[in-house]
Amino acid sequence: MIDDPSDGRLAIVLAAGKGTRMKSDLPKVLFPVNGRPMIEYVFEALRAAGVGRILVVVGYRAALVQAALADWSDLVFVEQTDQRGTGHAVMMCQNELAKHDGPVLVVTGDSPLTQASSVAALFAEFESSRPACVLGTLHKANPTGLGRIVRNSDGRFVGIIEESDATDQQRQITEVNMSTYVFDTSELVGTFAKLRNDNRQSEYYVTDCPGIMISEGKDVRALDVLKPCEAMSVNTVAQLALVERELKKAGR
Repeated sequence: MIDDPSDGRLAIVLAAGKGTRMKSDLPKVLFPVNGRPMIEYVFEALRAAGVGRILVVVGYRAALVQAALADWSDLVFVEQTDQRGTGHAVMMCQNELAKHDGPVLVVTGDSPLTQASSVAALFAEFESSRPACVLGTLHKANPTGLGRIVRNSDGRFVGIIEESDATDQQRQITEVNMSTYVFDTSELVGTFAKLRNDNRQSEYYVTDCPGIMISEGKDVRALDVLKPCEAMSVNTVAQLALVERELKKAGR
């Protein structure tokens, strides 16, 4: 095992997508926000939270993404030649994960409002209790389109239900999944062989990893620590403008 800086905190940033709804050939994570590629704000938050190494999964126009981020000399790029879902993207990091025995954070590169304090809180929960996974959640007044966090009568996390599969009662849940996870690395790698792509998109989803762990009796926790602004990811030009205004308000 290698010795990582910053207490062995590793992050995987998913940056392979095209961003079809942005109506451009530019990879989505390179869209400028206040004059800088949006993914750079994610890197800054991770560094401020004590992440020592960052793996960036690239795919669509991978060479362009790597060239645009060349000033970040300590990034490790992992290529996903076929975009087959977020779970598949994480699986592409298996060789790098084999060198690591600490926690690993998984976040998306199109979330420039990622907060260092939220990331640090997730790592702190992991390091104090050592679950198989802890995922960051938030409450959203209008959770339409997002996966709901399901808890039992004791308040314990039992799973994520996607809106398309939710009952009318489950759709009333306001606590949502925002694709921000800290995994025990060996537990995450252990789910890879069990991920399935039997869905309409025939893709593998990292969202399924916590469910696999729960089915095996592993300790998986959902922590309501994300800030309201972290619900603002970028999928459209209109959302890009909203995020840009939010960052300006924060002086970034």
